[in-house]
Amino acid sequence: MTRRWRRPHLGTEADRATFRALHSASLAAPALREGLTPHSAERSIRHLHALLGSPALALTDIEGLLAWDGAGQHHQDQAAALARATVERGSTRMFDRGDLACDETGCPVRTAIVSTLVVDERIVGTLQVFAPYPTAGLARAADEVAQWVSGQLELAELDASRNRLMEAEVRALRAQISPHFIYNSLGAIASFVRTDPDRARDLLLEFADFTRYSFRTHGEYTTLAEELRSVERYLLLEQARFGDRLQVTLRIAPEVLPVAVPFLCIQPLVENAVRHGLEAAEGVGHIRIVARDRGQECVIEVEDDGTGEDPERVRRALAGDAALDSVGLGNVDGRLRNAFGDAFGLVVETAPGAGTKVTVRVPKFAPGVHA
Repeated sequence: MTRRWRRPHLGTEADRATFRALHSASLAAPALREGLTPHSAERSIRHLHALLGSPALALTDIEGLLAWDGAGQHHQDQAAALARATVERGSTRMFDRGDLACDETGCPVRTAIVSTLVVDERIVGTLQVFAPYPTAGLARAADEVAQWVSGQLELAELDASRNRLMEAEVRALRAQISPHFIYNSLGAIASFVRTDPDRARDLLLEFADFTRYSFRTHGEYTTLAEELRSVERYLLLEQARFGDRLQVTLRIAPEVLPVAVPFLCIQPLVENAVRHGLEAAEGVGHIRIVARDRGQECVIEVEDDGTGEDPERVRRALAGDAALDSVGLGNVDGRLRNAFGDAFGLVVETAPGAGTKVTVRVPKFAPGVHA
């Protein structure tokens, strides 16, 4: 007997309505995560309108209209007054035909439900839902959507605060690195001006490229290849100062060169190896830099055979103790953890007289991390 093909069950109407609501919310979220601006409002309002299903919807800041979607566009000029009245009250308000004067027959915009958008306990704008008449269900829905939008805007503010913090940390790291390095490098270059002017010129170009990279103002992340190129320039300049006392070994797996890493995350480790590992030691010092491919991760090691360090002092440096003369260890550790999670902080192996080895693990791919 032949069986008729039956369409698979797609759930109840309630299930489908839930899916549509979640889908609309997911489409609105990326724009709202950029903050409340005319651009983000225009990109998100169509999806918020679909979520509520009212005749019209508006988004405002505390001053005026940012975006409108739906019928009754001749009411747009009234949105600013509705926003100001709602902000003054500090909570959801309903407005009737007396507040929405209209001469158009059949216009569906006769009442408005205006809910506040709140970020960090500050009212930053309003969500305005327009309909022919108010209902308790629409009022509840407007409040729920306004709370959800406020949550997305809170996340946007957290992202912005995090970015400001990261930029401040990089500025602090530059301030730690630059005085030591600039003075020593310029001194080394000056020593070759008369005896070997060609080398002095080459070193000056390396110095210019190094500082250009270190003081760039864009991008929280870079590729491992760019970071290691800057490290090589740094070591060339330090070798001009130390001469044969500084020996360097690099072993880099080519497949990890495109991996994205936080800007200035390897160079401070190398500078620590030079300053604390070799400057105080006698004789020749060796620095070994290795980058390995470990499946889903890249493992980078910076090792020196210098004087080593007290593990307790290292622990305090990683905790951010500013009293310790350690170039950016806590800064680098914190930025790695912020970028990839607590499982990816620095691992430091050291003891007095035993040298120091610092290991960095980074995932090859991580959400939101792009060079």
